[in-house]
Amino acid sequence: QSIWNEHRESTRGRDLDITGLHYETLNQPQQWPHPEGAVQPTPRLYTDHRFATADGRARFAAPAWRATADVRDARYPVSLTTGRLRDQWHGMSRTGTLGRLFAHSPEPALMLHPQELTRRQWASGDGVAPAQAFIAMHWGPESIGGGGVNTLTSAATCAQSKQPELKHAAVRLEKAELPWQVVAAAWMPSSQAPAAQQQLRALFDALPAGSYVSCVPFGREPEGLTGLLFRAAAAQPAPALLNALEQALQVADGPVLRYADPRSGQHRALRLHIDGHLQAFVLAGDARAADWVLPLLQQALPAAAFGRALLSASRTPPQPLAPASPQVCACHDVSEAQIVQAARACALAGVTNAAQRLQQVQAQLRCGTECGSCLPAVKALMARPLLSPLATEPTEAVL
Repeated sequence: QSIWNEHRESTRGRDLDITGLHYETLNQPQQWPHPEGAVQPTPRLYTDHRFATADGRARFAAPAWRATADVRDARYPVSLTTGRLRDQWHGMSRTGTLGRLFAHSPEPALMLHPQELTRRQWASGDGVAPAQAFIAMHWGPESIGGGGVNTLTSAATCAQSKQPELKHAAVRLEKAELPWQVVAAAWMPSSQAPAAQQQLRALFDALPAGSYVSCVPFGREPEGLTGLLFRAAAAQPAPALLNALEQALQVADGPVLRYADPRSGQHRALRLHIDGHLQAFVLAGDARAADWVLPLLQQALPAAAFGRALLSASRTPPQPLAPASPQVCACHDVSEAQIVQAARACALAGVTNAAQRLQQVQAQLRCGTECGSCLPAVKALMARPLLSPLATEPTEAVL
């Protein structure tokens, strides 16, 4: 509260004056500016045509064009741009604690144009313009090792605003040869997840320089559970990391399937709930099986029937798994398949007007009715030819 009072006082007499608000009222939405002594907040600024300057006149700056501090060249041929994710905010100090907000963009990823991928003989896909790469600005040191995204950007600043040039950097891309990989994940009570996440972040420095490591939450907190996902990759095995991982993710707190070959750096441990669902796992060395083991855990699919196959290193599951439909609405956990199904039902019922169809789908599923960030995606689904088979959606190139 003392921090809030200090911040409130810093706004006194300014166009964002909130000295009339009080800490006790912050649990409800408040309109501002609201100066001290005002009965009502200010509904709209500058209706008197005066700006917050000494003479009431606006100040405009028209600086001359200036090239970016980093310029692409033969050594650094790719422009790295940074920007926002739909469901995250700045450094994720608050949004980053909610697992549900990672469903749309679950992990740190670099996006490239398919031409760039083909030229490097990497996986193909859809992404940004040639000679450009994109990574979200939110992936800071709380989520990814090595200091986060801004360690890649320029320290140059704007002479007028002092804003750092975080949106562009000239980079080169090389394939990371990190054969020893770790994927670990677990469900745990939401009350225990913050402490466990701190334990996992403390492991960021347990790997040698040049390694990769990240930690992000996932899941739906109202159910009382939060999921944590940890990834790492290194040139050589780091066996000391594995015991700390198992402890942080409570892997040993129940029936555990194990396989270990320390000489080759292979390690697999999976904890099953009494009902047969997977609750936690650590896969190290050859971790390709995470492609299907992680969905087993995240989607709460029955796992006991897989038996010893859960210890397999194969990327292919022993039996086919239905792919999960992408989540569209984080607020109400609504998937693309649910929206398309509801929209098709409206179309079959003769609702041809797009606005009416959207209204009916929202009344049924509530998608796009709260924060609104998913509304463009919902409207895009409404625009599909709903009575014909859906075309396969292009996927972004994610490395």
